[in-house]
Amino acid sequence: MEGTFGDVVTAMITPFGEDLSLDVDGAARLARALLESGSDAVLASGTTGESPTLSFDEKAELFRAVVDAAAGAGAGKVLAGTSSYDTAASVRLTTAATEIGVDGILAVTPYYNRPPQRGLEIHFRAIADATDLPVILYDIPGRTGCGIELDTYERLAAHPRIIGVKDATGSSVHVGSVRAVCGDAFEVYSGDDAQTLPFLSVGARGVISVASHVAGVQISEMIRAYKAGDVESARKTHDDLLPLFRILFEDSSPIPVKAACEMLGLPAGPPRPPLAPIEPDLATRLQAVVSRYRGVS
Repeated sequence: MEGTFGDVVTAMITPFGEDLSLDVDGAARLARALLESGSDAVLASGTTGESPTLSFDEKAELFRAVVDAAAGAGAGKVLAGTSSYDTAASVRLTTAATEIGVDGILAVTPYYNRPPQRGLEIHFRAIADATDLPVILYDIPGRTGCGIELDTYERLAAHPRIIGVKDATGSSVHVGSVRAVCGDAFEVYSGDDAQTLPFLSVGARGVISVASHVAGVQISEMIRAYKAGDVESARKTHDDLLPLFRILFEDSSPIPVKAACEMLGLPAGPPRPPLAPIEPDLATRLQAVVSRYRGVS
């Protein structure tokens, strides 16, 4: 079964100029290229998009550019990452993104302040109440220091606009447990490229991907093959993609994927501090891996 946002959602990098200013035209070009190369939707201002370094105004400008680009491409949806460790700010950005015309909201668990489960519920409900769009939660305890417990999932899944989760726990057991308490209608997307195929086997709908900047076509083919019952072809594609999945996370994301996009001629630019440019040895090895895939042009 296909998810609301298709099989492959690319968690877009945010292109910057050499002076680290927001490259709005580059973001539009990148969104179009991704939607023409295997992605069913794009996510703007997620973690891969360096959202903690973007101001409110920059995020709004980015959302407008990507929405316009998706409309110009004639297909594809746009998710907006609107959540932070500040619930009031998350609600304000969610309202703005909704008015701009995005198709859905991604809401990450608040990072650093590690709220209790009742605080998580307040946070996510406030975001979902601020929009009429579908909301996907983002559960990534390794980065945020805070995970969503099953009882909390069950209560949140009852909200009419909270439709699913980007699961970056790395556990297929966890995915099965979430689906057990939330029901089959609750859409699980893998939040880790390397876990996409294992997660599909326990009911995930697709992936919110980083590697799709480079190999969106192959990732889409893998998911389609699995859903068509051709598990062997899906497994072979997964095996072929593993070197890419691994190297894109050898350094803090999105450092490697921004470098990979530069190698492919896609708008990227440097990451903003405290992230740093890719180191030469990793860049050399990354170039060898990237050259094995079609990428986008």
